[in-house]
Amino acid sequence: MIFVDEARIFVQGGDGGQGCESFYRDKYMRYPRPDGGDGGKGGDVIVCAQRSIRTLLDFKFRQHHKAHKGGHASSKGKTGKNGKDSILRVPVGTIIRDQETDLLIKDLSVDQQSVVVAKGGEGGIGNARRKTRTPPENGQKRTIGLELKLVADVGIVGFPNAGKSTLISNISRVKSKIARYPFTTKQPILGIVEDEDEFSFIVADLPGIIEGAHEGKGLGDRFLRHAERTRILMHLVDMSGSEGRDPLDDYRKIDHELEAYGDTLAFKHKLIVANKMDLPEAEGHLTRFRDEIKEKILPVSALEKKGLEELVGEIKGVLCSENFQEK
Repeated sequence: MIFVDEARIFVQGGDGGQGCESFYRDKYMRYPRPDGGDGGKGGDVIVCAQRSIRTLLDFKFRQHHKAHKGGHASSKGKTGKNGKDSILRVPVGTIIRDQETDLLIKDLSVDQQSVVVAKGGEGGIGNARRKTRTPPENGQKRTIGLELKLVADVGIVGFPNAGKSTLISNISRVKSKIARYPFTTKQPILGIVEDEDEFSFIVADLPGIIEGAHEGKGLGDRFLRHAERTRILMHLVDMSGSEGRDPLDDYRKIDHELEAYGDTLAFKHKLIVANKMDLPEAEGHLTRFRDEIKEKILPVSALEKKGLEELVGEIKGVLCSENFQEK
């Protein structure tokens, strides 16, 4: 599936139905009685979040969405049928903005949460209620922007080829593309991790971030924003230096990118994970790394599946801690 996290669409509520102007008279009535019914209300355009949807791809191909019109009224006080609503399904984590004013309409961060983005017009009033019928209202028209920020418990960040795809493939049920060249992951990937106690959490493999990402370099800040919705940031470091890079320098550069992006990432709970500990140079680099970084570091080998149980246990402990849940 192609991952699309931005879209711009035009929405229009349904027009109201026409009210009726008619008169009833029988042989016993001196004057006719108005009996025209009211027109039906036009349908609304509603955006609803659904957890099973992962991308905004559908809205790239279909950019105009209109609800159904209200039905016309008839005599004998019969009202028109209300127009059918148009319901647009989007991923959980979709932010909706008015494109003309740039004002936030709704942040759909919960499954089945919904919002009306274009109201249907009221139907015209027939002459049974008014001396003369009134015209129906047109449906609301507006252009809206959809922006997806993935909702996950853990977001994995790190330089390209740090082993993010291998790690998420071995701790969750998702299978992502793995190769020796950089940027094999070109879109965020979500996986569900479950332990023996049936405790589960969602982990997101975010595309490789490089120096200058907050300014749009590499895959850019387009994917840094997905890290905003995560509860924990897992900073994965290639401790072997297999790509000819210094692990300590890699860590500091990525940490700088997170801080430069904004406070939402700078103050997020972080786990530092030293990957590729199965390679010869890793132990020496880890010793120097620990001397410089006075924080807890979790050594793992995603390829050989070593240290992964301890890593999952550490994440579970953080997510279940009372102090963390209060935040």
